[in-house]
Amino acid sequence: CPNCGQSKDVKRINGKYILSEIGSIFNLDKGIFYTIRELLLRPGKNIQNFILEDRKRLVKPIVYIIICSLTYTFLQQLLNFEDGYVNYSFEENTITSSIFEWVTKNYGYANILISIFIALWVKLLFRKNSYNIFEILILLCFVIGTAMLIFTVFGILDSLINYTIIDKGFFLGVLYISWGIGQFFNGNKLVNSLKGFASYMLGLMTFTILILMIGSLIDWIIK
Repeated sequence: CPNCGQSKDVKRINGKYILSEIGSIFNLDKGIFYTIRELLLRPGKNIQNFILEDRKRLVKPIVYIIICSLTYTFLQQLLNFEDGYVNYSFEENTITSSIFEWVTKNYGYANILISIFIALWVKLLFRKNSYNIFEILILLCFVIGTAMLIFTVFGILDSLINYTIIDKGFFLGVLYISWGIGQFFNGNKLVNSLKGFASYMLGLMTFTILILMIGSLIDWIIK
């Protein structure tokens, strides 16, 4: 079609088509590796460009954070490295302990939920900017996804050497998220990075308090 570029004859979906779609995600030009490199070097600029101008250069944000979270969760369970990002101490055999246990064992997936709470704090702390909540969620999908890969690398190293460095990975990942948010909003980058850090920590705290309240309420009801 001269208007939209759609092929006149749409090919059937088969094994070859599925393989080509998977290959398009991992290709070096505009696939996952290209996206990782660009987000590590210039997160703010690249995410701004994705939202405002070109949405074909980077992997789609939802796909990206899912791939990163799956990678983290798969390797964490395969290598059994202790992440230590979410610690809890509750009475056993309660709904509250079960919820926190799920979060601990599925931190990659939980991060997708946590990003919603972080987005609300980003929107509040950067309220003078014109980005809406959905655009902020796109920002967080990219930076949190990349941070998950940083956690993964340190988790792999932690399982291979006789020295605990997983906590350094968490620290570096949070610094990356703060820096990425600061870059995205321009202005005074140091101040914005500090506000990004505050947004992340407040979002994490809000998520933790909410699931603690929900778990405690359910435990109280069933008792």
